[in-house]
Amino acid sequence: MMAAVMGTFLVIILIIVMVVLISCVKIVRQAQALVIERLGAYQATWGTGLHFKLPIVDRVARRVDMKEQVVDFAPQPVITKDNVTMRIDTVVFYQITDPKMFCYGVANPIMAIENLTATTLRNIIGDLELDQTLTSRETINTKMRASLDVATDPWGIKVNRVELKNIIPPAAIQDAMEKQMKAERERREAILRAEGEKKSTILVAEGHKESAILDAEAEKQAAILRAEAQKEAMIREAEGQAEAIMKVQQANADGIRFLKEAGADEAVLTIKSLEAFEKAADGKATKIIIPSEIQGIAGLVKSIKEVAVDDTQK
Repeated sequence: MMAAVMGTFLVIILIIVMVVLISCVKIVRQAQALVIERLGAYQATWGTGLHFKLPIVDRVARRVDMKEQVVDFAPQPVITKDNVTMRIDTVVFYQITDPKMFCYGVANPIMAIENLTATTLRNIIGDLELDQTLTSRETINTKMRASLDVATDPWGIKVNRVELKNIIPPAAIQDAMEKQMKAERERREAILRAEGEKKSTILVAEGHKESAILDAEAEKQAAILRAEAQKEAMIREAEGQAEAIMKVQQANADGIRFLKEAGADEAVLTIKSLEAFEKAADGKATKIIIPSEIQGIAGLVKSIKEVAVDDTQK
């Protein structure tokens, strides 16, 4: 009976020892760290991997997440340099760089960062007017990040970035800003409309000018073409008249040559020449110059006619 009790007791002790030994084995994951205390004092910081601690003597004081973290703080009331009260909420991106300082540097790190952010924001905004606050987000972010990074360094925290999430001015200021923006948009619209009308007027005037220039150019070209057509008609008419005269002269010359070849005497040829002169004059000439030989023949013809008349009278 006693042996059975002793056996059971040994089994229980063995189980307890195994549970304790298993609890002393610690596996630290990636991007995590364990802060180990021995008898209440800081002992070591364990990084990623397999670790063993002494039972009862050592304990895990804190498991620290080494990844970058973000915290969104509630809107904080701030007063600008021109005494305008507004509410601003911020977003802080931070990362733990020293797990030991993070555990022992400050009691509540997140609350400490929140309060530090609020006081730093009030100090920065207090030196700016409303318009500067609304247009200087990047400047405010840079100043806050630098100030918070210096203040949180003893806590083992690095502030990587600070962003102003919302800037909420009072309702009256918002109404005034909306009216101002509306008036500014209306002014820009009026300017754009006036510029559009001006450009339209200029384009219409340029179009009329271009049309007048084209009309004048077309009229000029038409006048040139009309003059060239009239000139061409006159040239063709003169060439036609010259060709007609040449043909008449050629015909007369051919007739005289035919008579000459037929054996006509000099008197007949002379008469034909006179007829040719008559046709050349065509009734339009006021004076015809006749060669002396033809004049003699004409006189002879006249004398013959007079003798013939005398004979008939007798």
